[in-house]
Amino acid sequence: MFILYVANFLDRVNVGVAALTMSKDLNLSAAAFGLGAGIFFIGYFLFEVPSNLILDKVGARLWIARIMITWGIISSATMFVNSAAMFYALRFLLGVAEAGFFAGMILYLTYWFPAAERAKAVAGFMTAVAVAGVIGNPISGALLKLEGVAGLHGWQWLFLLEGLPSLVLGFVVIAYLTDKPEDATWLSEAERTWLTSHLQNERREKESREQFSLMQALVNGRVWLLALIYLGIVISLYGFTIWLPTIIKGLSASTGNTAVAFLAAIPFLFAAIAMVIVGRSSDSSRERRWHVAGPAFVGALGLIISIYVHSAVGAFIGLIIGAVGIYAALGPFWTFAPAFLTGTAAAGGIALINSIGNLGGFLGPYVAGAVKTKTGNFADALGVLTAALIVSGVLALLMPHREPGIEIAEGKHAAVTP
Repeated sequence: MFILYVANFLDRVNVGVAALTMSKDLNLSAAAFGLGAGIFFIGYFLFEVPSNLILDKVGARLWIARIMITWGIISSATMFVNSAAMFYALRFLLGVAEAGFFAGMILYLTYWFPAAERAKAVAGFMTAVAVAGVIGNPISGALLKLEGVAGLHGWQWLFLLEGLPSLVLGFVVIAYLTDKPEDATWLSEAERTWLTSHLQNERREKESREQFSLMQALVNGRVWLLALIYLGIVISLYGFTIWLPTIIKGLSASTGNTAVAFLAAIPFLFAAIAMVIVGRSSDSSRERRWHVAGPAFVGALGLIISIYVHSAVGAFIGLIIGAVGIYAALGPFWTFAPAFLTGTAAAGGIALINSIGNLGGFLGPYVAGAVKTKTGNFADALGVLTAALIVSGVLALLMPHREPGIEIAEGKHAAVTP
């Protein structure tokens, strides 16, 4: 799952490194490029909920494989872009192809991990986002050096070679991914029995307190609150991630593209470490609200530092702190919805939260690019991302202080032992 998400996120955001040369080759302004980078999420938004409901019906193995194969093909096809309109069309189609992947993975984790272990599991899975930045930016930067090979631009090689692994991994998923614990032949019978029983007990406990139909989940106030929280986080996440190489380039215009790509990997390295630490802390303390709000506020502080500190080194440290805060909030955040939603309601509710939140993936890059085009710098754009993080942090504090149903993980069903 980790490897799949590395490939997924790399295919989403490698466009940020491609921008270092692609924009000039295609004569795209910052606003036009930001629109193209962000329009991915419109397609994603429109097809997210239907895709996750299909996954719940046909199983993760077949549907995740379908998603990966189609997105690999479309991502590689981005090498053929020759106009702004074609760029917009392929980014939209990439969003349609990828819809359901992330929400499906979050749903899939609920099939395997009890509530008390879920923040660590989600954080471990989602460190792939940061790792994609750590390894993806330098690799993408190196691929830009293929400029002129076989008559292609470096950014064309980037899209081709980084899209193919997703295509191959789609067939690996068909061969190896197991849908549910009861199907896991690699677990002993005792392990399968214990895990299945424990997760069923958790589900019954949640449904004994409150049980939602699909439609009830889609109009539930907590679901929409979570969607708004996630919207703010994602606005900052993608606005930051897509434009980070360009922002770093702006700190020192003499820095080469390869060096910029390597420097852009550093914030994600720190973010990956923070994600694991915060996820473990959230599970050990059984606390979720402040493990989302706290990192959001830290991320906002980092972006403020990067705006107002005028030295390149100081601004870069601010960007590192910003990345740490933005990404560390993700693991604990995705424990909220599975704590009160089950079955089809969970599939639909998680998909709704993710689809609305991922509109921030359109707004973040587009607004940042538009502000940069208007003002000539990224300071005001980073101010918008900062405000989004602060709003998300405040809204997170409106969620329940303690995760419902955690009593199961703390021993209420202690008789169920492996």
